[in-house]
Amino acid sequence: MVTDQRAVTALREELLARWGEPHRSYHDPVHLAEVLAALDELAEGGHLAGRDRHLAAMVGWFHDAVYETGGAPGASEEASARLAEERLTALGLPPADVATIARLVRESATHEMSAGDPVSQAFHDADLWILSAPADRFDGYCAQVRIEYRQVPAADFARGRSAVLTPFVERERLYLTDHAHEHWSGRARVNLRRELDRLRGGP
Repeated sequence: MVTDQRAVTALREELLARWGEPHRSYHDPVHLAEVLAALDELAEGGHLAGRDRHLAAMVGWFHDAVYETGGAPGASEEASARLAEERLTALGLPPADVATIARLVRESATHEMSAGDPVSQAFHDADLWILSAPADRFDGYCAQVRIEYRQVPAADFARGRSAVLTPFVERERLYLTDHAHEHWSGRARVNLRRELDRLRGGP
């Protein structure tokens, strides 16, 4: 158990500063707050409790702690995972918990979870909550992602973004928890199809 509250406060301030970096448009404190709110909803739906809830929240705080768009795929997630390992080990978190958090941060690069435990499932779904957001928020998210990749030519961005989003539409089950599957899937598929149409030059 972590008892050094000064160290906890200092880490929280460091992470908030990272999330607030000026080059971020979508991967910012609003995204962090949405992930944490989605975890709250999953907890209220009975999927998370106690220690698992706290672990999932820590994954949320670290999963985009480092965010750069110009590096190799997965580089930001790897750097974020290493940051989690360093900072949480220094805080005295149990090694097994640190390993779980770092693993899930790394796996957020592809949203392909290697385990079916409640923490893995809940974080996966919370990070993808945005796909099921109300239409205006989802459209704002799409515009924010484009801003983060504004250096990429439009045609290249449309091709790459379509490649990222299409697998989510094609999945038999987009969300892993029963709550998200039941309550978020329909809106997510509508949003995704609309964005893919836009990327392909549809109406």
